[in-house]
This record gives sequence, structure tokens and C-alpha cells, in this order.
Amino acid sequence: MRRLALLGLTALAVAGAAHPVLAARAPARVQVTALEFEYRLSRLSVRQGPVLIQLVNYGEDEHDLMLQRIGGTKRWRLRTILPGERATLSVRLRPGRYRLWCAVADHRSRGMRATLRVRR
Repeated sequence: MRRLALLGLTALAVAGAAHPVLAARAPARVQVTALEFEYRLSRLSVRQGPVLIQLVNYGEDEHDLMLQRIGGTKRWRLRTILPGERATLSVRLRPGRYRLWCAVADHRSRGMRATLRVRR
């Protein structure tokens, strides 16, 4: 009887992992490549929920990353990183469009900005 109960629990665990409603979704990932003076996103849209945004600095200057939902007030900031460094921001995003920009000096006005779409 105990063996049957264990088999039943194992079957439920496997079924739960395979079922999208029961299993936790892995975070979406977006890599933001920073150059002088532009951002390049590895993807332009992700699904709502947990998102890992990785900033990689392939430029010659230091860069950071700001994130704000268009129409929203909350901002997220990823620290300033030096050339060759990388840093990751872990956030939970709702559907909508988000602005990304570099807040170092005049980098934003020189083209270091992008838009990420978060879909349902």
C-alpha cells in the first residue's frame, strides 16, 4: 500500500511538472548589449511574469540600464558597469511596453534607448 502511495505521488509530481498551469515558468531572458551609443536587445518581446534582463557592456565607456513601463511610475535601475562587465536585473513585469535607457551623462539622447514589449 505504501509503495502504491509513493508511486501515486511520483506520478502527480511528474504530471505537475509537465502541466503548464501547475509548473512554475522559468523566467524569460533578455540580453541588452551596450555599445557607443546604442542598445541591442536579444529579443523585442517576452511573456509577462519573471524576467531576467542582462546588461553586457561591449562598449568603451561605462553604461547602466534604466527600465520603466510606459504610463507607469515605477523604475528599475541596473548599476553602472565598466567595459567588459555584465550585470543582471531580476524583475516581474506586467503586460505593456517598457522603455530601457542608459542614464549615464548624455547617452540616452545619443541613442542608448530601446523598447521591450511584454505580452500576456
